[in-house]
This record gives sequence, structure tokens and C-alpha cells, in this order.
Amino acid sequence: MHLRNRCTLRIYSPRYVQRPCLRTITRSFQYDWPRAGAERSALTADTSDIRKVKLKLSPQAEKYARRDAPVEVRLMAARGALPLEPLELATVLFVLASDSEPEVKDTARRSLESLPDPILATALRGPAHPALLSFMAQIHKEHENHCEAIALNNATDDPTIAWLATLPHSRVVDIISQNQARMLRHEEIVDALGANPLTGRAVIQRILGFLGIDERHTTEDDDDVLDEQEAEAAVLELLGEDMGDIARLLASEGDRGTEDDADEGNLYSAVQKMSVMQKIKLARVGGKEARSMLVKDRNRIVSSAVLASPKLTETEVITYAQNRSISDELLRIISNNREWTKNYQIKLALTTNPKTPIPQAIKFLNYLQDKDLRSLMKSRDVPNNVSTHARRILTKKGKV
Repeated sequence: MHLRNRCTLRIYSPRYVQRPCLRTITRSFQYDWPRAGAERSALTADTSDIRKVKLKLSPQAEKYARRDAPVEVRLMAARGALPLEPLELATVLFVLASDSEPEVKDTARRSLESLPDPILATALRGPAHPALLSFMAQIHKEHENHCEAIALNNATDDPTIAWLATLPHSRVVDIISQNQARMLRHEEIVDALGANPLTGRAVIQRILGFLGIDERHTTEDDDDVLDEQEAEAAVLELLGEDMGDIARLLASEGDRGTEDDADEGNLYSAVQKMSVMQKIKLARVGGKEARSMLVKDRNRIVSSAVLASPKLTETEVITYAQNRSISDELLRIISNNREWTKNYQIKLALTTNPKTPIPQAIKFLNYLQDKDLRSLMKSRDVPNNVSTHARRILTKKGKV
């Protein structure tokens, strides 16, 4: 999400003399502050949207960033040819990128985009202001190494990290997914990582581990499994006190009858209003109805949390393995669970599901009965590699 904010810069010069010498420049300007999860919003005139950004500059740098500096001086500074340290140079250009003079503003932005790599790398790794790092993340979003430096910088704010987590940079995704503290205090990061196609199984496992939800390895009941009454109380805590009927349905382990179809829209609406962290908790404590909805969630961390639920049954796993609308990542997780794949129906479901990764599907062909192999051999709904391998197995047995 990109929110366009009005920001106020207060630029302070450090104390270079014995007596405090504070010179302040206050400037209101507009720039795009990156946020994950929503479209760019229009700038409003509401003064409550103003953000105050305090930047420290030396007197030498300050003279280029002052509003009352001659346009010629500001334009010269905007070209980036200044005898300043890398971080201070980038900060001056950041200020000038919001200058009221269009030529100065455009020139400063181009200079920020074309800073030499050594200077830029030093600036991005230094103790920069979060607003500067946020701005730099946007203009260098195509460069993985620059985004990586911003992701590693402790000065980068959490919303910017969440926005970086949406970008198609695998190293950045891996870096962000290892920062447990950030994810726990800012759930938009988890949301962004779960929606990013580059977030693989290892990253999902790591995140679920951070959140206290380890990958499920067996189908045995866990000691800490909640009964339906306890689950209902836990779900009600997530939803709110006025959602008792919805909480009861989401905590139930039974199948809903046709008379409950009218409640489906209410259940779906209630789940969709939940945050990602709430959905992950619901996957842990909720009932069969909750799991059937969450396993289809677009956020892969949420859907993976369903497969880690201690309340999940093999019957549900068979249903998921047959489902062609769930992600191939979930099918891969099911395929790699030794306890689940002891069940013949799960192996059969995985081989007949065209979304199952081909190596996993082929692996289970050796365990199928001849009648099922013949069906796969003739099927047009599975990949050619799977049907061909089924024919090969039957040929070796002399059954074709």
C-alpha cells in the first residue's frame, strides 16, 4: 500500500560550539510512503496526516537544504556534487526531492536514483532516518541488493519492511522472515510474506515456528487439544463478545446440515474480517468449519497453519488432497508427511490431483493398485509424466 503523507521536516544542526546552537527549518512536503496491502491513497488536507520528521544536518549541509537558500544553490546541491559524507548527501537530496521548485525537486530525485553504488550502499547501511530509508526503498525497489541493505538496517521502520516483503526478491524475503521481533510487533509483515509467491515452505515453517505453531508430524491427538467448549471460548475471544453464534459454528467439529447454509455467508464474512494473525490462531483452535475455510486462504501462512492444527483429521487431509483449488505448496506439505501418506486414500488423492508436484505424485504411483494405475494411465486430468509412469509400471508387471 502506498500512502501519500504530508510530512514536516525539522532539520537540526548539531552543537559545534560550547553554547547550544539550534537552527530549525520547518518544511511541509509530500512524498509516497510505502505501505503493504492497499492501493495508493489520495492526499488529504487533514492536518492530522502531517508527520514530523526530524533530521540532523551539519551547518555545511544545512545551507544547501534551507528553503531560503538561492534556487541556484539548491539546484547545484540537487545535482549531488557536494563535499559531504554519503549519508548526509543522501539526506540533503531527500530534503531537496520535496523542494517547491520543480526543477530542484526532479533533479534531486534523479540524483538519488543514480547515486554511485559505494555511496548508496554506505548511506543505506548507516543510521539513516526511517523516512529516508522508506523513500529510498521506493526509488530502488527494482534492485535487490539495495532492498536487502534497507531490510537489514535496524533504522528501517516496520511498515517499510512489510512493503519490502511484497517485492519479488528472494533474499529480501528470507532476511525479513528471520526477524521474529518485527513480525510479532507488526503483523502486516506476516501478511505480506504469506502473500508473496517467493515465500517457500522453509520460510513458512520458520514463521509458524516463531508464532508457536510447529509443523504437524503425526495424526495423534496432542495433549493440548481444546475441546469444543474451550475452542468456542478461544474463538469468541478472537471475534468479540457479540459473535457468540458465529464462534460456536467456527469451533464445531461436526458437519453443518443444510439448515445451516444461511449462516455460510456470515461465517465467511466473519473470517474475512480477521487479521492474518487472528486467522492463524483460528486455524489452531477452531473447528472443522473454520479449517475448511482457512485452508483456501490466499495467504499461504494461514493455509499452512491449518495443516499444523492438532485437531486436523485424516478424513480432512483426504479432502484437501483431492481439492484442486488449494495451493501446490499445501499438497507438497501433505506429500512430505509420512504419517498421512501411510493412508492409501491420501496417496491416491495426491496422484490424481493435477496440482500435486510431479515428483511427489510419481513417488506414490509405486504404491497404487493396478485398477487405479489403469485409471491414471488413461486419465487426461493428470500430467503426461504421471500417466506415462503409470503405464510404465503396468508394463513391467505385464498388465498392459
